[in-house]
Amino acid sequence: MSETLPNLTALDAVSEMRAGRLSSEALVTACLERIAQTDAQIRAWAHVDPDLALEQAREADRIRKSGRATGALHGVPVGLKDIVDTRDMPTELGTPICAGRRPETDAAIVNRLREAGAVILGKTKTTEFAFAHPTDTANPHDAARTPGGSSSGSAAAVAAGHVPIAMGTQTNGSVIRPASFCGVYGFKPTRGVISRTGILRTSVTLDQVGTFGRSLEDVAVLANVLGGFDPDDPESFARPRPDMLGGARSEPPVEPVFAWFDLPHHDRLDSDAAEGLESVIDALGGQVERFGAAPQLAALVDVHAKIHEYEFCQHLAEIIDEHRARLSPTLEPIVARGLAISRAEYEDALAVKQSAETFFSGHFNDFDAILAPAATGEAPALASGGTGDPVFCTIWTLAGLPAVTLPILVGETGLPIGVQLVGGPEEDDRLLRTASWFQTELARQSEGGAL
Repeated sequence: MSETLPNLTALDAVSEMRAGRLSSEALVTACLERIAQTDAQIRAWAHVDPDLALEQAREADRIRKSGRATGALHGVPVGLKDIVDTRDMPTELGTPICAGRRPETDAAIVNRLREAGAVILGKTKTTEFAFAHPTDTANPHDAARTPGGSSSGSAAAVAAGHVPIAMGTQTNGSVIRPASFCGVYGFKPTRGVISRTGILRTSVTLDQVGTFGRSLEDVAVLANVLGGFDPDDPESFARPRPDMLGGARSEPPVEPVFAWFDLPHHDRLDSDAAEGLESVIDALGGQVERFGAAPQLAALVDVHAKIHEYEFCQHLAEIIDEHRARLSPTLEPIVARGLAISRAEYEDALAVKQSAETFFSGHFNDFDAILAPAATGEAPALASGGTGDPVFCTIWTLAGLPAVTLPILVGETGLPIGVQLVGGPEEDDRLLRTASWFQTELARQSEGGAL
């Protein structure tokens, strides 16, 4: 039984615990055993404290057995990307510059996880300052491949059965891409749904929090738990949030319709990914409308880079000033570019970002979701020295739109390839409802031999 426990979804675990058939201690113990067995090869974790995790699990069991209120993730272990402040664990930001860093307070989302009864199992590895330089984490499906970045450890930990759910962040493609490479579900809600207070700030404009899981419902319930207004986060909004889990569990009133944009950077797709996406479009038939590549859409990739690199240098100015010589060779040219961007250029980029938000929001009057690649294809080799091209997430992240990737396709060597769906702002529940229909419909056609 202990060998199968780590493969439970989060909501299945909650159900089993509420029925008294499973304890949090047993589940956490099984996850710790899986980590001990496999993490020497995968290297998903920056920090795990088994005693602390088991202490939290036993307390969750005591609360449940006493008849007191339990939360939406009561007793479920979760992994946190190592840029999220935790008072009882180190938060080292993926760099030796911050080795031994011990925050005094928890991030806002950690408080929400504790309120929901979750067990904070540990901190998952991330790229240097959650940017470009890769960590040593391997893809659980092929140890010679990258899991993607910057939420490398979170995606790998879920795929490896170390935890049923984990959180990550996305400033470009750092949730959707690693979820695609690792064959798990990845979800990035609308910008402003989840607080970023107490999380490393690399771009106040673009940073967003996302979730990983083994099912659509799992990424939805974790997003529900993490969401909430935070007056200390300038992007957080003080109005009700969509019910993500409710969306994932509901059926659309009519069959959804999708938009597909033929963007110039689609020439970066691997052939197996391109063919797989075309087969999906063919399977959906008239429910997908194709749009030609507008030149202004291609320019948005450069707009995103300008905002990201400028703000990264502003937020990390003290570290750059004091420790620039210790930055990786990967990060150094990014810093050089960011420091060279003028304030006027940055403000022009922000204005274009605002225009992009307006442009895309209008599309969801006629379409339930945008269908898009999640990544270039299968995970690249670790030897390539990177974490994969994030370009297929860039525009949607810039516009702050909710996005989800589903493990639908398989590449030519048998590795997973995700399919991305993008929704309208603050219509996360509609997006997840559409995603649920989408994967059910494709599964039906696959079983019938039509896909």
